[in-house]
Amino acid sequence: MINAQRIARDVVVIGASAGGIAPIKDLLAHLPRQFASIVAIVVHRSPFHETRLPWVLGIRALLPVLEPEDAAPVHAGAVYVAPRDHHMMFEDGVVRVSRGVKEHRTRPSIDPLFRSAAAVYGKRVVGVLLSGLGADGVSGLIAIKRAGGLSLVQDPGEAQFGTMPRAAICEDDVDGIVSIHMLATILPALARGEPVASVRVGGGVLPTPSA
Repeated sequence: MINAQRIARDVVVIGASAGGIAPIKDLLAHLPRQFASIVAIVVHRSPFHETRLPWVLGIRALLPVLEPEDAAPVHAGAVYVAPRDHHMMFEDGVVRVSRGVKEHRTRPSIDPLFRSAAAVYGKRVVGVLLSGLGADGVSGLIAIKRAGGLSLVQDPGEAQFGTMPRAAICEDDVDGIVSIHMLATILPALARGEPVASVRVGGGVLPTPSA
């Protein structure tokens, strides 16, 4: 059982790299307008070329998708996307963006966001790792679990590039291995503080919110 403690998990941090744009767009298209959670996303992106990423991700989204400036206040019901060539982190009710040292040879990197969410929001956090190459986000998921939060990964069989989710499965005792369709059902349930049946796609267990 995921979230048997019935804690409202209303801070969602998502990391993706290669192959991650399509699943994020699909997820945001299916999150309800009343999804009153803080959502923050890091996608590995070129530091040199403007890709209008917030607009691309938000085409079908019901929630506003924003690229924050440094020290922007954090609001539930909004989606924050890391700017190109900047790490994005949480700090005392605001979003910080900075050109700190690259991690995993990239900036933005997933781990700084995940670590900061764990430090600021603790048990309220759900960390989600999607399609990508390498191991960025794995140590961040471990930090989230250590702080009492939850960790979910995209089913590697569904992901265009399953390397990052597989690395997390190997290194971290993840709480769920999910499809994007399942994730869109699970996150609102967790935000409401509902327990969810254990999710292991490979084992054929479906994500059923539990009363």
